[in-house]
Amino acid sequence: MSEWSSDGGKWLDAHYDPVAGLFSFSSCVDLADLSGDGESRLVVGDLGSGSSGMKLKVYRGTALLSESTLLDLPSGLVAFFMDLHEPRIPAVAVASGPCVYVYKNLRPYFKFTLPGLEVNTLEQDVWQQAREGQIDPLTLKEMLESIRKKADVPLSVRSLRFLSLETNDMDEFVQLHKQQPIRRQTVITCIGTLKKSTADEDGVSCLVIGTESSDVYVLDPEAFIILSKMTLPAPPTMMDVTGQFDVEFRITVACRNGNIYILRRESDKPKYCVELASHPVGLVRVGKNVVVGCTDESLQGFTQKGKKLWQTILPAPITTMAAMDLPTRGFQAVLVGLANCEVHLYRDKNLLSTIKTPDVITSICFGRYGREDGTLIMTTKGGGLMVKILKRTAAFADRDSAPGPPLAQSVRLNVPKKTKLYVDQTLRERENGVAMHRAFQMDLSRMRLAAAKAYVKALESSLSPVSSSLSEPLKMNAVVQGLGPSFKLTLNVQNTAACRPVMDLAISFLYDESLYRMKHPYMRIPLLVPGLVYPVETFVECTSDKGISDIIKVFVLHEGKSCPLLTAHINMPVSEGLMLN
Repeated sequence: MSEWSSDGGKWLDAHYDPVAGLFSFSSCVDLADLSGDGESRLVVGDLGSGSSGMKLKVYRGTALLSESTLLDLPSGLVAFFMDLHEPRIPAVAVASGPCVYVYKNLRPYFKFTLPGLEVNTLEQDVWQQAREGQIDPLTLKEMLESIRKKADVPLSVRSLRFLSLETNDMDEFVQLHKQQPIRRQTVITCIGTLKKSTADEDGVSCLVIGTESSDVYVLDPEAFIILSKMTLPAPPTMMDVTGQFDVEFRITVACRNGNIYILRRESDKPKYCVELASHPVGLVRVGKNVVVGCTDESLQGFTQKGKKLWQTILPAPITTMAAMDLPTRGFQAVLVGLANCEVHLYRDKNLLSTIKTPDVITSICFGRYGREDGTLIMTTKGGGLMVKILKRTAAFADRDSAPGPPLAQSVRLNVPKKTKLYVDQTLRERENGVAMHRAFQMDLSRMRLAAAKAYVKALESSLSPVSSSLSEPLKMNAVVQGLGPSFKLTLNVQNTAACRPVMDLAISFLYDESLYRMKHPYMRIPLLVPGLVYPVETFVECTSDKGISDIIKVFVLHEGKSCPLLTAHINMPVSEGLMLN
């Protein structure tokens, strides 16, 4: 392992190509199974040189599988399921300029364009006069500058470009554009996905796009019509989406004014606002909390309602952030790329691991790549591509790196105000404190005595669904299915020992033979391996037509011994089938 990969031996260096020519951000990188063969591909929106060479690239393993030319700089890229057709292959949506380009099977499928914005009527009148030759270019410039200072509706791109021209070029510009209608078009700043109605991994998802005009749109995945429109106080730069559109969802948005806003389903305005001390450069959701990276080299954690939980200081400015989610281990954390050529792994404010890299990281993506679940993919400032695989034996131990007392000590308690009822109760406790304490102690002693008696009775008669034997720790629960007169009785028996199996067990049933008839009233249980749940099934038939029910007792015992290991009482339901007859 090379010296720049000092990470405690938790990652394998799978691939590093310093001249891959990939220039991208974390919002333009995703992993998806685009062929339906179980192997995930790497999809990258390559920024090219910034003015040309923008491409949509797809990698399989270490090889470039395909590339498509993009007309404008990509601002975001997501893979999502847009229908229920088989095989389940996701589409890729690329946000570029005012459009969303949807690719299916790596081919162009649909283009969605944002609706146009309202045009300033004064601006239209001025250009109309210029079209009719009533004013010259210099007068046009003066009138447009006056409109820009006073009008509520901003000027169009054409007018702003005209105002930036030199005097010699104005006449040519007016002759070229004066016959064309004026349009105001916004652009997309960020994009995400929102599950439509189910939270399944392959469930149909809606597209969520943030625009420069401070609007957030939710698009239908099939018809690509606007399902919902929400307005923010400032243009969004990053977003995180969770929930389902038809049930309940929450959109956390970082805006250009340095604040974070939280949008809910029932409102078209932000529900909560988080004011930050410096502008956010990264936004990642971990469980129910949101982790924000700021320009003041800090990493902060907030609740869903915007309450600050913790803050930690980083050794260098943040370049990019991404979530690390490993469902097979139940592990969630945040990967933070820093300007000092390091990638830090944080869970809450605890630093778990540090990866040293040969160049500054510009994008991070973690997930399933190929057939490996724990793959970390990074691109560098110089255009390099780096792939690392998390070792199956890697273990991350939480350690609080912050010196001094724990953070919980500084959290102020939310003490409620004193009410009249509280004051009255306080006076009553002062006057009758001795009597109240004696009554409490008496009731507590009686409760302890009753609990002890019931426990002893359960141990003596084994009337407990959990075995008290240390050598044969068993657990059992019962499920009754059916309306009657036939019922299906399922007993789930589990050996809760750490490593010792249990053998030679039997199950016996005790019941009123005038009410019930059982097919197998006595059954043997096979070897019980620790940790596994063994379902034991039998059928019970109600023979009475009086519409009554009784208890069936279940005994789990060793063969040849009369004392049961555990006992369960099953309250049988009334046979509705016989009652209907």
